[in-house]
Amino acid sequence: MAAQDYRRNRQIRVREVRLIDENGDQLGVVSTDDARRRAQDAGMDLVEVSPTARPPVCRILDFGKFKYEQRKRERGTDKKKKTSSSLKELRVRPAIDKHDLSYRLDQGRRFLEAGHKVQVVCIFRGRQMAHPEHGENVMKQVAETLGDICKVEAMPKMMGRRMTMMLTPTQKS
Repeated sequence: MAAQDYRRNRQIRVREVRLIDENGDQLGVVSTDDARRRAQDAGMDLVEVSPTARPPVCRILDFGKFKYEQRKRERGTDKKKKTSSSLKELRVRPAIDKHDLSYRLDQGRRFLEAGHKVQVVCIFRGRQMAHPEHGENVMKQVAETLGDICKVEAMPKMMGRRMTMMLTPTQKS
């Protein structure tokens, strides 16, 4: 429920409500006018938090602060969704330098240790297409180096100018 969907103060039109005060204590079923008066005395708002209950549950709270916390909570769930991607990609080339390859292998090792699947992609350009065996050699080297912490789920295969291979982390027992 978004913060705009909550009824508050004069928008609450039922005769009586179940009231929770600013400290979180349940005060029981009281008239709506009495609940509004208590909220006003506390310098806060009366907010209907559960409209489907009979009688509806209302809370005395600072509505601005409540909206802020709701938005913060929604943003927090979005971040969790973005970081939970379980597929990572390592890009290599058929003529990759040893140092560059070792750097990519270190990245791949970190991904696999974190429990992510790794898709190794070898991209061919121009005349490199005439010698796909160079890309296969790089893929074999990647599979051998990372073989202690992963297994090859999908063997290297060409798709246009890209050769792909899928690695899956092995389960530690």
